[in-house]
This record gives sequence, C-alpha cells and structure tokens, in this order.
Amino acid sequence: MHKNRDFASVLDQLMAQAAADENDAPARAVRLDPLSIADELCSGRIVFSPEELTARYADDMHNAAGKPAAGGRPVVDAPPLDPAPKALNTDRESIARELGLDGRRIPPDLDGLRRRFASRNHPDLVAPHLRDAAMVRMQTANMLIDEAKKKRKGGFFARS
Repeated sequence: MHKNRDFASVLDQLMAQAAADENDAPARAVRLDPLSIADELCSGRIVFSPEELTARYADDMHNAAGKPAAGGRPVVDAPPLDPAPKALNTDRESIARELGLDGRRIPPDLDGLRRRFASRNHPDLVAPHLRDAAMVRMQTANMLIDEAKKKRKGGFFARS
C-alpha cells in the first residue's frame, strides 16, 4: 500500500474491488418453499410426459457422471410412472356398488361402512384439484347410507 494515499482513495479502491468480486461470484441460490412446491405439484397444473421425465433424468445422470454413455446419452432404466390421477367417479349407482349396499346390512354395519368409505375417500385426503369431486362422492355416499338406514328402521332392524 502507498503511504501518501488518502482514506477516500483507499475506500474507492476497496469498493471497486468488491464490485468486481461480486460480478465474478456465482449467482446466489434461490430459496424455495418446499410446501408451496409440493402444493403446486399436487395441484395437477404441472404435468410432465413420461418421455420428458426420462429425458430430464438422463440429462441429470449425464451431468452427475460427467461423461455420457454409449451413443452420447446415458442409459436410463426409468421406473414406470404412475398415471395421472383419474377424475373421481361421482355416479350415484357406481358409489352404491362401491359401498356394497344390499338389503342384508343392519344400521351398525352401515355406520362402519360410512367410516370406511370416508377413510378412503374424504376430500382432505385427495389432491386439491380433486376435492370438489371427492366432496360430491362423500355427500352421495352419506345420502345413500342414510336412505338405507331409513329403509331398515322398524321391525328386526329397530336398534340403531
């Protein structure tokens, strides 16, 4: 360092050096909120084809290994992808068949049937874009079970 330099010139030099170092530094990583990412992925708005996922996986494997496999691309044995969740069936007759409603069930059995159906089909348990259909399914199932309980009241099935 030079003896005859004043503080302002030293400060200018340090600021210029800091700006140059900042330009040479790699870009800062972006912080992502994992919950918002998971919510977006479960929303159904983001869809990837199996071919695109395989290609992206292959690119990642190429970059991680540092060298391509034979033919310029790594060999990838990607597991089969689960198909996109189908729309939920809200047809009354289909739900009645799924419930297994028949004339032999007694009201306590119907209550258990309602709980089991809810444990598999409750709107809180499905992806956000399927919740409206799940709510319709639950309402339909509850209505069908209530109707079955009303039909079975009286006589032998009076206890409920």
